[in-house]
Amino acid sequence: MRHTIDKLISNPDSLELVLDNLKEGVIAHDLNRRIFFFNREAERITGYDRSMVLGRDCHETFGAPLCGGECAFTAEKPQFDPHREYRTRIITKNGTARMVEMSVTLMHEETGAPFGVLASFRDITDLFQLSLGSNHVTRFGDIIGHDINMINIFKQIEDLSDYDFPVHIYGETGTGKELIANAVHNKSHRAGGPFVPINCGALPEGLIESELFGHVKGAFTGAIRDKKGRFELADNGTVFLDEVAELSKYMQVKLLRFLQEGTIEKVGGESTKTVDVRIISATNRDLGEEVRKNDFREDLYYRLNVIPIRIPPLKDRKTDIPLLVDHFLEEARLRHNQPSLRISRDALSLMLDYPWPGNIRQLQNAIQYGIVKCSGDLILPENLPLELRQFEGLECRSASGPKLNVQNVASALETSGGNKSKAARLLGVGRATLYRFLEKPAGSVMN
Repeated sequence: MRHTIDKLISNPDSLELVLDNLKEGVIAHDLNRRIFFFNREAERITGYDRSMVLGRDCHETFGAPLCGGECAFTAEKPQFDPHREYRTRIITKNGTARMVEMSVTLMHEETGAPFGVLASFRDITDLFQLSLGSNHVTRFGDIIGHDINMINIFKQIEDLSDYDFPVHIYGETGTGKELIANAVHNKSHRAGGPFVPINCGALPEGLIESELFGHVKGAFTGAIRDKKGRFELADNGTVFLDEVAELSKYMQVKLLRFLQEGTIEKVGGESTKTVDVRIISATNRDLGEEVRKNDFREDLYYRLNVIPIRIPPLKDRKTDIPLLVDHFLEEARLRHNQPSLRISRDALSLMLDYPWPGNIRQLQNAIQYGIVKCSGDLILPENLPLELRQFEGLECRSASGPKLNVQNVASALETSGGNKSKAARLLGVGRATLYRFLEKPAGSVMN
């Protein structure tokens, strides 16, 4: 058997025959991104004939998102992982978006030096659509979640894929508005174009017009050359206007004119230029309320709020917390090359009871804090930030409703079929409170 395998590997024609009959697409390129292998299934999935890609730079051939954020070669100095697996979208030659599952391995010479990358991928578009339809999705691009509120957002993004309408995202700080905007972009026909995020609240008032629309040399002191604005940089792609409610009335007028005409005029310039971009906006304020207070133009509001997407706060999707915790732990393990950590039941229970005013960003910070404070391989309640531990004590002291005793706890557990989370809701207490009661000696009473 070994002799047969060695013979097969040593014969390039036989090896190519095997790879061409795989049910997975296979692409290989060197460290200069030059493609030297592309099998038949890769042709079928991408729509590109191998004669069109062999010997070419993969980034020039495919572009984003296949050669986008997940690709190590997008950085100036690539950071190579020995092996990576992830899901991403690709844009086929005819412009359609497909979801693929990628497995990327670094290839080495006999000396141990890397010489290229081998990527295998399979088309899971139909499987993903089926999972989405049956609410069995736990991840959508870079978004983690299986709460029904998130599933509905995933479906909404899928529904948007064939359209180019403006989208407005509303959500509290830390809910992941830019991730949602990125997913809308990556699902659209513009996925191969640039995604340009702009934090409207972070740009200085005196420079925001130049940042958005660009300027010509000599337009103002310090304008020593012509400069492209963010809208021009995003041509054929998407502009993400985060915290759009922070724009001044003057800039609101400028933005409205751009949305109406599709043209920009650089600061100090005399000519206009047509730019083709999709607008996705976001804010943590109620934009309709800003209109009623006369702080935001009504005509601009209706231009932006064509397709509204509301992201629920973390306190309204707590079933996603275990998924997010596992994701952040794994992310930290890969980033810092450390052993796997787990979170204790009591620590997770505390997280499930906490209201998370800072949402997912605060949860990520809490996990990072726990990783630093943890001395073993298990994150305990005492390893979590002070505000979570203080909330536990406050919850215990201020719990309202009926006292916890053996009778009402037993009744709640019987009604809930033994599900402690449901039982805690029936009793009007947090899960951590119920767990503490169950661990106390028999006959105890707890407020």
